Amino acid sequence: MCIFAVVKISIAIQKFADYVTTEKRLAASTCRYYVEEVERFGRFLEGQEISDVEEVEACHVREWQMGLMDEGEAAGTVAKQLAALRAWFKYLRRQGYYDRDIMAKITPPKAPKRLPVFFREGEVEKIYSDMYPNTFDGEMEKLVLRMLYETGMRRSELAMLRLGNIDLSARSLKVRGKGDKERIIPIENELADNIRRFLALRSELMEEMRAADEHYEETDRLLVNGKGRAVSDGMIYLIVKRYMSPISTAERVSPHVFRHSFATHMLNEGANIEAIKELLGHSDLGTTEVYTHVAREHLKETYKHAHPRANKK
Repeated sequence: MCIFAVVKISIAIQKFADYVTTEKRLAASTCRYYVEEVERFGRFLEGQEISDVEEVEACHVREWQMGLMDEGEAAGTVAKQLAALRAWFKYLRRQGYYDRDIMAKITPPKAPKRLPVFFREGEVEKIYSDMYPNTFDGEMEKLVLRMLYETGMRRSELAMLRLGNIDLSARSLKVRGKGDKERIIPIENELADNIRRFLALRSELMEEMRAADEHYEETDRLLVNGKGRAVSDGMIYLIVKRYMSPISTAERVSPHVFRHSFATHMLNEGANIEAIKELLGHSDLGTTEVYTHVAREHLKETYKHAHPRANKK
């Protein structure tokens, strides 16, 4: 039996709203979302003639969840709505308004796995064309696109790549990825030459910057812009959007699509899935295996469009 004071659901929701906006100081959009979803759940409970917090059970949350899915809500959306309820019930327990963790009994629906989006090989081939301005930034942007595609690095990994982690004699890069794990990525001769040329331009720029400003602090990151400032992962995102949006038919364009393209194209060319896993820095082979589904779909599309009997009934 609950030993806590009886609290009306409407009051508990209002107190929660005050808490997330004033004490928790979450982003305004997050506060608004949490409160709206908890209020939505409150209206559901009102329809069930439940007015006190202590009357709420796990079965009520499950019924609400099933109702959302019957209304056509996507699994990912329902999972977010349940996260809002989880925050509310956690608050109620902390305040002594509730004595059970009923959300521990609730399993969010699993969203169906979406196949990774990738650039087609003909689209990627255009990054090797003469489409860049003849400036320092143009050279940097060319290197960004080519490194993303040829190494499969995450944009954050590329942004943080330091000079000391580049071994051109061994044609390899030492990359620090998720969980602070290091991995070695081999690079081919042309990319090594691209890096070497950029390093020469970078060295000239650094000399000019030091000559112009004796207090200039040089960064040890590989990628800098024409002002000598380190290139952020946000800048890398904008570079990819600017160059790839006009030339790609992919449903979305981002640096991560280059990562997907790296894995998918290698798999299409017969690369071993274990090797791709190591190059991408995945800890679980299951994460990498999604690309086998992409390759399978690619083969189906190729057959459908190329074989003379593929569309015969």
